[in-house]
Amino acid sequence: MVTPAACREAVAHLRGVFAMSERRACRVAEVDRSSVRYRRRRPDDALLRERLKALAAQRRRFGYRRLWVLLRREGHAVNKKRVYRLYRQERLMVRRRGGRKRAVGTRAPMPVPSGPNRRWSLDFVHDQITDGRRFRILAVVDDGTRECLALVADTSISGRRVARELDRIVARRGPPGGIVSDNGTELTSNARPRTRSWAGRTGRRSPGTTSRPANRCRTPSSKASTGGCATSC
Repeated sequence: MVTPAACREAVAHLRGVFAMSERRACRVAEVDRSSVRYRRRRPDDALLRERLKALAAQRRRFGYRRLWVLLRREGHAVNKKRVYRLYRQERLMVRRRGGRKRAVGTRAPMPVPSGPNRRWSLDFVHDQITDGRRFRILAVVDDGTRECLALVADTSISGRRVARELDRIVARRGPPGGIVSDNGTELTSNARPRTRSWAGRTGRRSPGTTSRPANRCRTPSSKASTGGCATSC
C-alpha cells in the first residue's frame, strides 16, 4: 500500500469485513487517520479542460507549456502542473514528425559499358589493423572490363593523392569517358575540389557531377572487387 487511495481501501476493508473501529483499522494498516478522513477538494476542471482542448485544436504544434501561456493570457489562474495533468489525460501530446519521405521503388541499375575506358568507378574501403590503427584503400575499377586499375592503401588519402593516382592511371591507359562514385565522405568533402580540378585538366566528368547516394548499383564493379580486399589485407 503506497498511495493514499490504497490505504483508504484497506481501512475500509478492515472495517467492513472484521467490524473494526476506524482507530484500530488505521493502527493495523499503519495509516494516519487524517489520510483516511481526507476528502478531495479539487475544483471542477470541466471548463478548463474544454478550453485546453479548443486551444490544442487551433494550435496543433503547441505543447502544454505554450498552451499554458495562452491560458494565462486569457485570465485562467492555473499552474503548469495542472495543465500538464489535463494535457496528458486528454491525450493532446504533439506527435513527433516522421522522417524524410524517400522515393518508393528500386533504382534502375546503370548500364554496363561495352568497352574499356568508357567508365571508371571509385570507392574507398576502410579497415583496422590489430594495433588499432585505421587505414583505407582507394579502389579504381574499369566498369567495362571489370579490371582493377588501382588499389592504393594508406592511413590517410587526401584529395591531392586521389588526383595524383588518377593521373598515373591516365598516363598508362588514357583518360576515361567518365568517372562515377558514391556520396561517401571521402569524395564529398576535401577530395571533391581536387577531383574536380583534375577533371577540368583532363576534360573528364568528375565524381561530384555523377554521384548518387551510396549503393551497389551505383558502383558495382568497385564494390565487388573490394568486397574481400580489406579482409585479405
